[in-house]
Order: sequence, then C-alpha cells, then structure tokens
Amino acid sequence: MTTLRAFTCDDLFRFNNINLDPLTETYGIPFYLQYLAHWPEYFIVAEAPGGELMGYSEGAAALRLCMFTVMGKAEGSVAREEWHGHVTALSVAPEFRRLGLAAKLMELLEEISEKKGGFFVDLFVRVSNQVAVNMYKQLGYSVYRTVLEYYSASSGEPDEDAYDMRKALSRDTEKKSIIPLPHPVRPEDIE
Repeated sequence: MTTLRAFTCDDLFRFNNINLDPLTETYGIPFYLQYLAHWPEYFIVAEAPGGELMGYSEGAAALRLCMFTVMGKAEGSVAREEWHGHVTALSVAPEFRRLGLAAKLMELLEEISEKKGGFFVDLFVRVSNQVAVNMYKQLGYSVYRTVLEYYSASSGEPDEDAYDMRKALSRDTEKKSIIPLPHPVRPEDIE
C-alpha cells in the first residue's frame, strides 16, 4: 500500500531516482529547505510499501528510495483574485508511472489550495513535454498562456517555452482565472 506523507529533511537524500529525470527541474538544497520551511503542507511524498519514494509533489525519504513527490506553494494577491496554489514540481519515479500517483498528488495539492481559499492552481510545463501537458489536461487544467524562453537550455540549445496551465477552484465561480491570454509573455512579465 502506498503511503502519502509530509516531506522531511531526510527525504532530500532519498529522492534522486525521481529528481534525475531529464524533464524534472532540479534545485539546490537551500531551495527545497525554503519550501519545506514556508509551505510544508504543499510538500508531499508517496512512499512504496518497502519504503521506496515513488514521487513527490513540491507541493519524500531515510534509507529507502523515492517513488513520487509534489512541491508547491501559495502565492498571489487576494484583492486582485490571484491568490492561488502553485505546483513547483511534480515528479514520479519511472517505475511507478501510469499508476495514478501524479493525479493523486495533484488532487492533494488542489485540496490544500481550496482550504487556503485559492482561486486557482497553476503550474509551468515544457511545451515539448506533451505527455505531461496531456496528463494535466485530463486533470482539468488548460493552457492559460505561453511563456517564451521560460526554461534555460544547456549545451548551446535554445531556451524552451513553457505553458502556464491553470485549473479554477471553487472560489473562482466565474472561472475568470483560466481565460486564456491571447498573446505569449516573457518570464519577466510574470508576477
């Protein structure tokens, strides 16, 4: 049976099998610690019966491997109806994909955002990552805008665009937060 639990500092040493996926953004330890300190409720890990971490939503382990995690945060302005949950990272270890773990982690992050009074949940995904884009669409997310050159490339490749995908929550009764922008934006234009 899979166990969902809060990410701990020890998990920083256990989730490499998840985090080394080429489509997963990786960060330095201070970045993860900042999220853990400020938004611990948004940092969730799934652990296999043998203690392997299956994934995380940064939204993940002591002497075991990681299955999945989600890491996120709450941000924005309530006055401008922009208070929302943000998915910073969602990653599932390759051997645990297609089991519904990502959907479950996203559901938990959305529930937390609902409880915090968010208007929507958003995330950024590489335009080229069609598997993820399609999964998010199946979960009810839509493309709000394209962010030009959001992801830095390595080895002389051009920077890659991202989709800012959103899902309205119950507080956004008119679904204003997901009305697509008619033109792309640059990273510096994002608040």
